[in-house]
Amino acid sequence: MRSRADHGTITWLIEQYLGSLRFKNLSDSRKRTIRLELDWLRGVAGKYQYASLQVRHVEALMGKKTGPVAANTVKKNLSMLFNFAAQKMGYAGSNPARHADRRTINPDGYHTWTDDEVDRFLDTHGPGTKARLVLLLALNTGMARQDLTRAGRQLVSRTDGVDRIAYRRGKTSVAADMPILPELAEELRHVAADRMLFITHDGRDKPYTPAGFGNWFRDRCTEANVPGSLHGLRKAGATRLANAGASEWEIASYLAHTDTKEAATYTKKANRGRLSDSGFAKVNVTNLKDRLDNSNSKPLKGKN
Repeated sequence: MRSRADHGTITWLIEQYLGSLRFKNLSDSRKRTIRLELDWLRGVAGKYQYASLQVRHVEALMGKKTGPVAANTVKKNLSMLFNFAAQKMGYAGSNPARHADRRTINPDGYHTWTDDEVDRFLDTHGPGTKARLVLLLALNTGMARQDLTRAGRQLVSRTDGVDRIAYRRGKTSVAADMPILPELAEELRHVAADRMLFITHDGRDKPYTPAGFGNWFRDRCTEANVPGSLHGLRKAGATRLANAGASEWEIASYLAHTDTKEAATYTKKANRGRLSDSGFAKVNVTNLKDRLDNSNSKPLKGKN
């Protein structure tokens, strides 16, 4: 690929990658995301020769980001660029991003909504509100924000007397198909019959951008005094299925995943809770209470 950037700079390498089949074969949503990430990298370090980067430089770039996830994304993208340079551009040097220290991330990731938080949100945003519709759509379908912005009547069908919603997840292109539960069906009845999209800007039949939609929803969470996010609702839905005894593949189908790796984390957590309950049910609580009861013990004598 021809580039106006100086040969060997980070900007030059980024442009080579963006013109490659490796980039062109990505999904449209992944292309948009990585373009934004690489544009940031190009803006802060594009003029430097990539072959001169050292581990300390990578970690300095990571330090310009707020939060461990964003910092680790810088490390991941730089490592990807160095691997591309080695495999496609004849680069024979080391990959400093590979040796940069990752930031520690909360092992649970995004906060999973609790039942109380869902109830508080629904109490704040009553029937017929856009906020309530969004929450119930996300919770009952597992859609990510980019999928929610495109969701509409084109996804709904009726099979054997059951209304269903089917879509293909934008990030993974995996298909999902599930029944519309009564709580969601009731809210969908408030959507104007002549409107195709379920969620549009107020007063305009215009879809949100995924970023703008996420910002709008966070404001609704603030109004309800809940620390929630749309991704946290996906996790809440998966947790609800796991607690109800759903299999790993059933949860993976809800999440529109190609495997059960992430679904297994939900079933394991649910199983730990059930095993704990069944284990304590076997304990003779009466005898345990007697052993811990010190009411008949003699008082200690004071020291002389």
